[in-house]
Amino acid sequence: MTAASLPRVSVVGLGKLGAPLAAVLASRGFTVVGLDVSKTLVDALNAGKMPIVEPQLNELIAANKQRLSATMEAGEAVRQSDASFVIVPTPSDSTGFFSNRFVLQAMETLGKALRNKNGYHMVVITSTVMPGTTGGEIKAALEAASGRKVGPELGLCYNPEFIALGSVVRDMLYPDSILIGESDSKAGDMLQTIYLQMCEKKPPVQRMNFINAELTKISVNTYVTTKISYANMLADICDRLPGADVDVVTRALGADTRIGAKYLKGAMGYGGPCFPRDNVAFAALARKIGARADVAEATDRINNYQVDRLTGLVAKFSKAGTRIAILGLSYKPQTPVVEESHSVKLATRLADMGYVVAVHDPLAQDAAMAVLGDKVVGASSIEGAVRESDLLIVATAWPEYQAIAPAWCKRDGQRLTVLDLWRTLPAAKFAEVADVLYLGSGR
Repeated sequence: MTAASLPRVSVVGLGKLGAPLAAVLASRGFTVVGLDVSKTLVDALNAGKMPIVEPQLNELIAANKQRLSATMEAGEAVRQSDASFVIVPTPSDSTGFFSNRFVLQAMETLGKALRNKNGYHMVVITSTVMPGTTGGEIKAALEAASGRKVGPELGLCYNPEFIALGSVVRDMLYPDSILIGESDSKAGDMLQTIYLQMCEKKPPVQRMNFINAELTKISVNTYVTTKISYANMLADICDRLPGADVDVVTRALGADTRIGAKYLKGAMGYGGPCFPRDNVAFAALARKIGARADVAEATDRINNYQVDRLTGLVAKFSKAGTRIAILGLSYKPQTPVVEESHSVKLATRLADMGYVVAVHDPLAQDAAMAVLGDKVVGASSIEGAVRESDLLIVATAWPEYQAIAPAWCKRDGQRLTVLDLWRTLPAAKFAEVADVLYLGSGR
């Protein structure tokens, strides 16, 4: 398709996912206008550089400034677009369900702007929502605000992203598949056209009604977290069986095509802004409608147990007062996000138990220190953290930690104990100065 024939797009919400979506769409030839209530984010996008840490994001923005703009005026965004992607937060409430309050505010804002626009417009809900809400309160709010009914002149789709922070741009360009919950075939056709143009390859497109798409979204993440907790359960068992090695076991399991190798690794528990809450929401939904979600609940319990497991492991090798360095505070590499990070929880727990804890992270140190406060010391360098510790924990698989040198581990009259939770360091390299212990390796 030529640029002139492509639908024009607005992206509502310019945060960690919205800004990359706008940049990726612009890079693929779309004219894109971003809409946000934050003047800081709007001004940043118009200036060509967002204050968001995400690989490739600002490079794409700088290279496609001619097709990218941002505004705080909903009327302007709607007039300049044919489709609006809504990607605002849906925080969890006290029941474990996702709150739609920001989505509903967006529906009111877009709906009022649509009253002054003629012709067809499609609204795409990209934020993760609970099953039953796109066709329920979200649709009702959009129709009430716009004075239109979803149908010939107003399309509505549910289209969640399956991405990971730290690889958002890549995941948007190369998705495994596209999930579309559609109000009708006209809306679904338009959204499919946008995605087939946006993606570098042509992924399979799964089209269905709203509720099936909503359930699919949280089911995917629940299934993935089940694999993670299963591998961590195996690692716990392997820790207690001399000669057992969880990596050997999971490698053999993953070779079975019925299982697959992705996410099947015994290491830290899962964290971040999506996995923990999606699993909780899935179980909460099941309870509300009278169904059983024992697997999801067990997955959550096993994940929460991992911090207890690690603190118990630390206690086997050291006493209160020991100097401990924790390398890695983000819940995964390539992101500064520490939400539900198990390494932050571990640092808190160890400090409360009387250990002297120093922490380091290439990107997430400031965010983590804001949570940890004066419980721990922020190390200014990897080398400094290692040299000043009696027990070292590699908690996030940052590639920077592969540069740790044996010389940093030398101690007078004793060997450094290293708990390498991701098998980042080769034990043989440190054999003369440190005992490198891996999770899930029987001893």
